[in-house]
Amino acid sequence: MQDRKAASSQVASWHAEGLSVVFTNGCFDILHLGHVDYLERAKELGDKLVVALNTDASVQRLKGPERPIVNEASRARVMAALGFVDLVVFFDEETPKELIEALQPNILVKGGDYTVETIVGADFVLKHGGKVIPLPLIDGYSTTTFVNKIKLNDKNL
Repeated sequence: MQDRKAASSQVASWHAEGLSVVFTNGCFDILHLGHVDYLERAKELGDKLVVALNTDASVQRLKGPERPIVNEASRARVMAALGFVDLVVFFDEETPKELIEALQPNILVKGGDYTVETIVGADFVLKHGGKVIPLPLIDGYSTTTFVNKIKLNDKNL
């Protein structure tokens, strides 16, 4: 887990080495197979994978007062432990636009529920010669689905 300044320095170093940097972001609350599959495929697109996590306050603004289920420190530690994630950084803003502009990734990735036109930061990445790639998601895997199943005491998770 790195702060924004350290993350910018690390990504600049990778760029100087000629490495391609993939950036994605999200809440990643209750890490599940859908997240792992998505992140593995994102990493395959470049040399280094940066994951920007919404802070707890940001998750609450997006998902409501009952979220996140898992606090930001725990989410960051679990994310950083994944072998295909190279850097984890928080953002508290409504969108990761400022962070994307600071890090200048070569490849910007979001889930297939987005289009290039709706991905925040796509215009910046494309303008700087990068790629923007929506990746298909595995059907039936979302934190909201799991939360609802838990509330219903559904044993088929």
